[in-house]
Amino acid sequence: MRALALLLCLAACAPVSRDLRVGSKRFTESRVLGELGVIVARGTGATVAPRTEFGGTMLAWNALRTGAIDLYPDYTGTIINEILAGESIESAEELTEALAQHGIRSTAPLGFNNTYAIGLREERAHELGIERVSDLAQHPDLKLGFSNEFMDRADGWPGLRETYGLPQSDVRGLDHDVAYRALESGALDAIDLYSTDAEIDYYALRVLEDDRAYFPRYDAVFLYRAELATTAPTLVRELDRLAGKISEDAMVAMNARAKLELVPAATVASEFAASQLDLHVLTTERTLAERLWLRTKEHLTLVLISLFAAIVIAIPLGILAARRERLGQVVLAITGILQTVPSLALLVVMIPLLKLLGAPSTYLIGSAPAILALFLYGLLPIVRNTHQGLKDIPGDLRDAAEALGLSARAKLWRIELPLASTSILAGIKTSAVINIGTATLGALIGAGGYGQAILTGITLDDTALILEGALPAALLALIVEYGVRSKTRDYS
Repeated sequence: MRALALLLCLAACAPVSRDLRVGSKRFTESRVLGELGVIVARGTGATVAPRTEFGGTMLAWNALRTGAIDLYPDYTGTIINEILAGESIESAEELTEALAQHGIRSTAPLGFNNTYAIGLREERAHELGIERVSDLAQHPDLKLGFSNEFMDRADGWPGLRETYGLPQSDVRGLDHDVAYRALESGALDAIDLYSTDAEIDYYALRVLEDDRAYFPRYDAVFLYRAELATTAPTLVRELDRLAGKISEDAMVAMNARAKLELVPAATVASEFAASQLDLHVLTTERTLAERLWLRTKEHLTLVLISLFAAIVIAIPLGILAARRERLGQVVLAITGILQTVPSLALLVVMIPLLKLLGAPSTYLIGSAPAILALFLYGLLPIVRNTHQGLKDIPGDLRDAAEALGLSARAKLWRIELPLASTSILAGIKTSAVINIGTATLGALIGAGGYGQAILTGITLDDTALILEGALPAALLALIVEYGVRSKTRDYS
């Protein structure tokens, strides 16, 4: 617990931001709507801190509920069937009441319904004679690919399979944007769509008729914390002005601008706000150099704080493991188990852990949980190398230290640690390289860093943007790997 407290203190070194925090999920439309929320907020004079591209619905919802963000766009179908599943919500009034129980409010629908749908390439659908979702039941060998979230959510694949009696067994989960490319290449036969996706027309897809009315309406809304009605009433009024202002055609056009033409989401949202809302807010795009500098600072913050905390905790643990053999085996086992936990799962688990420890809501999303996860990931190499370096000290040198009459503390600082320093340094280097790579996943929970460019590039199918994050991360890892050129032995 002392280690966790230390890490939280380090993560809290920067002052707490009082800016309005606007979030979005990790797909094009959510990013565009999130940027529209940013523009509306700035139009009221608020200082805004965007928190874009959360890796899933529940991450964004929990960030809103805990106060880590103040508002974000979502959809009524998702709220009713995923977020508040099990509450039997059947009307707008019941939805309002259910959200109020969590301290959340919703705007009126923005004007379009972005429902789920199932799509095939037109030529493939024509070849098989598939026009309705129920027709899929006659083709058990079809290869289906659905977004990872759709695979498990209450209004996703499980319910669709049951409603239509679908027999397909070759069903895989993958990123929504990657699924389009797999469909185009023929690796998949059918995927889930968002009905306002620009790719539907671009790839000439056939949208299957939902002939058993499985999918509900997914009217776009903004969810916001109820306290904004008191602390930012002007913002709430301006958000309400968006009701009914965004048609389905307008949203498809904005998605196409952002996804297919690679126009920045902020620019797309700004153009819409100026033309449809008469809201003119200056937006500026960072240059490549500015983006690299910002992402480098964010990435180094994640890596250096977590690495420093790992060094402070892991070296004493390694010393303890070397001096107390039985206890040492327990320490090595625990740190080893921590590294077997999938990094994405560890990142997400840190959020409720921080809440349990009483961390302020500001630190429940973003750099704090990412730093905590990286700290835990960085322990094993340092603990193991410290332990092994001390164990490998020749017996005659230990005997010489004994003959000199040195105390245990003096032996440790003057003899043992200097002799084990090469091995310890190797462990620190390994930990640093691991953290540099793993830190890219922190973007999924709003931690920024090089992972932000990678995730956005994947969403936009923009190789240059992916490389904008991947190459600096690889270069930083190489600098650490080959920059520390001392003679080291790595036991990790």
